[in-house]
Amino acid sequence: MDPLPTPVTQAGRDGLAALLARPRTAVVGLDFDGTLAPIVADPEQARAHPDAVPALTALAPRIAHVAVITGRPAGVAVRYGGFAGVPGLDHLTVLGHYGAERWDAATGTVTAPAPHPGVAAVRAELPGLLDRVDAWQGTWIEEKGRAVAVHTRRAEDPQAAYEALRAPLADLATRHGLIVEPGRMVLELRPPGMDKGVALAEYVRETGAESVLYAGDDLGDLPAFAAVDKLRSDGIPGLLVCSGSTEVPELATRADLVVAGPEGVTALLRQLAARLA
Repeated sequence: MDPLPTPVTQAGRDGLAALLARPRTAVVGLDFDGTLAPIVADPEQARAHPDAVPALTALAPRIAHVAVITGRPAGVAVRYGGFAGVPGLDHLTVLGHYGAERWDAATGTVTAPAPHPGVAAVRAELPGLLDRVDAWQGTWIEEKGRAVAVHTRRAEDPQAAYEALRAPLADLATRHGLIVEPGRMVLELRPPGMDKGVALAEYVRETGAESVLYAGDDLGDLPAFAAVDKLRSDGIPGLLVCSGSTEVPELATRADLVVAGPEGVTALLRQLAARLA
């Protein structure tokens, strides 16, 4: 059995110790893209790492709850992750659109509120806006149902295109009551009020968890990191894991433990399962 890595902070070591001591009261929260699934040029081609489902099926029966928390629609994350109908994942929850949608393996259904009207308005205006921005070539629009995202990874200069679009997309979002969620060469326009931190904190309260592990890779995971910090201040131990990326150093500097992308995350899940066996 490979040894578990040691968190670099005392708070992280306490969080890991609590999870190992009382796994039946622990929540493991995981981002999808960049954490369970490698980042790819076309997000529609993203799929969970081959070791992700086996690692989750090894760990999930040994702890209280596992939740995948993602900006994707819940049903898309379930499909791309291959989570439906998998023995051992009977109690998996997927919180999509930052918690606005929910899929539970026990029922196999998605529950969600009505969509925000601003998303349709933004969707209609986006093509014209991109045509007016000098750095738009190579960008493309991803339809996300309750949100819409503009990707720049395929542009000739992805970072320049990203920076050129930030202000006009922020203006567009504000006019229609939305916010802009920045990510790794992507700017997502979505409704306010929910983020991964809100989703994680509500899930921890709902489940009565006594410890929490959260793993993410992108700027959208910072609210979840902040939620774990708040939970720790309230007496609930937590472990923050960064699915390592040089593109988002903000997460690595906040993490208790940095692992090597989805391969490192799945290895960590397998190691936890082995320790709890």
